[in-house]
Amino acid sequence: MFEKLCALIADQFGIDADTVTADTTFVDDLGADSVDLIDLSMAIEDEFGVGEMNEEDLTSIVTVGDLLKYLQDHIDD
Repeated sequence: MFEKLCALIADQFGIDADTVTADTTFVDDLGADSVDLIDLSMAIEDEFGVGEMNEEDLTSIVTVGDLLKYLQDHIDD
């Protein structure tokens, strides 16, 4: 799941997937703004089949690791 998530993030931000780590921050490292995060959340909803991510969830997700944990908590195995 982590590799798939890194590939999705790399595609959204136009970077190499190999540069994405669990400690990569969306705002500081990737320069994401609120529009970027909304676009990313929609791509994640489509790719991983999770329900709509609410604003409270989005604001609590700072790093790729946070997002991975969110997905693990919200995807039914």
